[in-house]
Amino acid sequence: MKRRERTRHLIALGGLVVKSGVVELVEDDRAVILGLLVEAAAKLRTEDREHALTLWRRRGKRAFADDAKTETLTI
Repeated sequence: MKRRERTRHLIALGGLVVKSGVVELVEDDRAVILGLLVEAAAKLRTEDREHALTLWRRRGKRAFADDAKTETLTI
């Protein structure tokens, strides 16, 4: 059961990477994608952490809202 939950979680995280547009922008270059994530993790280890989280959270919520609007329009 735990393995199934973990698999589902990993698939959802991968979906977020795709939804962000990064995969297309870097032509599925996994080294670049990992580099972006490593860079973000490094940023979160600095004193600028809270500012970065606030900014990224806003952008993420906006992207989810935009996606929901697009789905509503296409249904």
